Amino acid sequence: MAASMRSRNNVFAALALDRASERRDDVGWIEGRRAAASTRFAVLRADGKALVDGERRGLRWLAEDERARWLAAAPVCFLGETGEVAHFAVPYAGEEEPLARELGGQWMDLRAAGLALPAFDAGLFAYARGLLHWQTRARFCGVCGSPTTLTSAGHRARCSDPACAVEQFPRTDPAIIVIVGWQDRCLLGRQASWPRGRWSTLAGFVEPGETLEDAVRREVFEESGVVVEECDYHSSQPWPFPASLMLGFTAQAAGPELHVGPELEAARWFTADEIVRSLADGSLVFPPPLSVSFRLIEHWLRETAGLELSELAPR
Repeated sequence: MAASMRSRNNVFAALALDRASERRDDVGWIEGRRAAASTRFAVLRADGKALVDGERRGLRWLAEDERARWLAAAPVCFLGETGEVAHFAVPYAGEEEPLARELGGQWMDLRAAGLALPAFDAGLFAYARGLLHWQTRARFCGVCGSPTTLTSAGHRARCSDPACAVEQFPRTDPAIIVIVGWQDRCLLGRQASWPRGRWSTLAGFVEPGETLEDAVRREVFEESGVVVEECDYHSSQPWPFPASLMLGFTAQAAGPELHVGPELEAARWFTADEIVRSLADGSLVFPPPLSVSFRLIEHWLRETAGLELSELAPR
């Protein structure tokens, strides 16, 4: 399977949206799309929760008349189009319950939405959350400290001081996440703060001047003492918690020696048989399908033992 297909299986990654980025600076066009009867608005609170319908089956989209009634003073941020339908995000800072009650909706966090909502709604929620979070962190210029003004339909922050005029753009922090194999075993780790029995793949942020492959080798060695010989890209996943992009890899270790670093409580090698038995008796718990970590473990089990993780792991 191609990496592009594997990525589409990841939560938040199946967003079939034309972002129309070349039209963001066309103020007249953006205003026309905002005012169109077919346009839909997603509403997000400052804590990152979005308004979903009363049955929690999808985002509670607002039409233009509803936006004008309830959120007329709030800025709108253009996200993209699907066919003739434009999609915008609107931040909401008022009282939570009256709006949800009047619109027949309720508030949902992104982690719950990733497992409950349709792929498009979950992906657009993730996109909107990441963009609006960046906006709250870009209110002032990092060079001179002057206030910034949002332009480009919410995708650029420009310093208000003409003598500076520095522009900021939404940022994404790349992080690698990797399933490491050695012979018939895979390497998993756990943090002390995790629930009992929870194990997962190793992960970490990419540092300046570092390739993705070097980040894989460094993070695995720092966390477990394992030396990685080879690694290959698997898939990616938007991860706006608050602003990351998870880059999944598979890797092969030079040997099994472990020297657990301070970031982990423990690291160990698991065979496929051990995983099957431990999942069955409840002593082993994996991350939910929300995370690309689940997909990496799923890939390793399928390739190594012909097993399907979805048939082994309790939901």
